[in-house]
Formats: sequence, structure tokens, C-alpha cells
Amino acid sequence: MSTKAVVFLLFVLWNSLVFAGYGLDKRRARRGSWRISEKTLLLESLFLGGIGAFLGGKVFRHKTRNRYFRLVWYLGLLGDIAFLYWLVWLWR
Repeated sequence: MSTKAVVFLLFVLWNSLVFAGYGLDKRRARRGSWRISEKTLLLESLFLGGIGAFLGGKVFRHKTRNRYFRLVWYLGLLGDIAFLYWLVWLWR
């Protein structure tokens, strides 16, 4: 397996974990138990987890009213798009 494929799989795995984190935090919010901090969720979104955060927010309807979360999701999506562009087109 090429290095590019491994990096892409790690990217997909990371976004899957971020997505699952949003689902876990939503479930914990409903149960009133220990939560994942907002800082952690936001940082995960910015560090190449924008796709997972955006989808997690939409699917689980979690943190959708907070403007700064939506802003960070879009910034994370832009970062993810830039990373994928770099991975596919610039890393040859």
C-alpha cells in the first residue's frame, strides 16, 4: 500500500472518530452524564476533522445552534478540502 493511501485512510479514520465523538457527546448530553469539552470538539474539527464534525453535527443535531461551532465546521471543511487537494494533486 502506498504512503498516499495510508495517509488517506488515516484521514478517513480521523474524521470517523470525530463523527463518533459528536454522537457520543450528544448521547451523554441527553443522559446528563460526563461530556466531551467544547474545546476538544472544536479542536478536532479544525485539525482535519471538519467533515466528521460537520456530518456529526447535522446527523446528531448537536451543537447546531452555536454560531462558533458552525463557523469552525466550515473552517474545518475548508481545511479538509485543502488537505485532499494537496494529497491528490500536489503530492505526486
